[in-house]
Amino acid sequence: MTSSPTDPQPQDALLGPSDIRELATALGVRPTKQRGQNFVIDANTVRRIIRTAGVRADDVVVEVGPGLGSLTLGLLETAQHVTAVEIDDTLAAALPATVEARLPARAAHFALVHSDALRVTELPDPAPTALVANLPYNVAVPVLLHMLEHFPTIERTLVMVQSEVADRLAAAPGSKVYGVPSVKANWYAEVKRAGAIGRNVFWPAPNVDSGLVSLVRREGPPATTATREQVFAVVDAAFAQRRKTLRAALSGWAGSAAAAEAALVAAGVSPQARGESLTVEEFAAIAEHTPAR
Repeated sequence: MTSSPTDPQPQDALLGPSDIRELATALGVRPTKQRGQNFVIDANTVRRIIRTAGVRADDVVVEVGPGLGSLTLGLLETAQHVTAVEIDDTLAAALPATVEARLPARAAHFALVHSDALRVTELPDPAPTALVANLPYNVAVPVLLHMLEHFPTIERTLVMVQSEVADRLAAAPGSKVYGVPSVKANWYAEVKRAGAIGRNVFWPAPNVDSGLVSLVRREGPPATTATREQVFAVVDAAFAQRRKTLRAALSGWAGSAAAAEAALVAAGVSPQARGESLTVEEFAAIAEHTPAR
């Protein structure tokens, strides 16, 4: 007989500060800046993340960078199934035992993928319906975009990232921080800031504040005859020289400033505009006039 997320769970299943440090000491783990490791040590923050994510009892959640298991355990208490993707050898080896020890009735509903999330293109069944993660700061945007691209069954996402990255992801056209992450995330989903997280809920405490970002997948990408790759190429070119007008910034992409202007005019976009003023739909319109190579 298997348990369900609604079955009673031990009150102390989630990890507190002393639990985290004891686990880390036992494993000989010291968080590394190289992998952007900052472990959540506050159970109330874990509960807040899960509540904000709207995790349901029938959800299949994929978590990237579970670390010592703080968020993993909270997700397992709530969701039907959790698949965690961990690159660190020591952490990946230890996590199943932590789940078994603290939530034995839910252990059968947990799967571990020991891999670099940026290289994962398949996950064990069941297919994920949600992504909830405390993403490593140094690879947060690439990991988020990779997961949204390769796992279209992910309907809802809540990620914790560096505060300024959260601002960029959720920025609207015209904002000073609107850029490549904003446009590319918006290709897949409706994006918004979903809260702020202080520094004292982590070990070690980071030098920056964190933010929550909510993404709800669109029913489909913007209507366009251009491919995602073509649209993203325009986005990359437009922001590579963001202070320049699009006529100048897209000259390399188009082959010349004149060709860039022709593509912009055909798309109904002013050649004197700058990338920070365009919506993802406008970038898609420009990409429809990708020059023949």
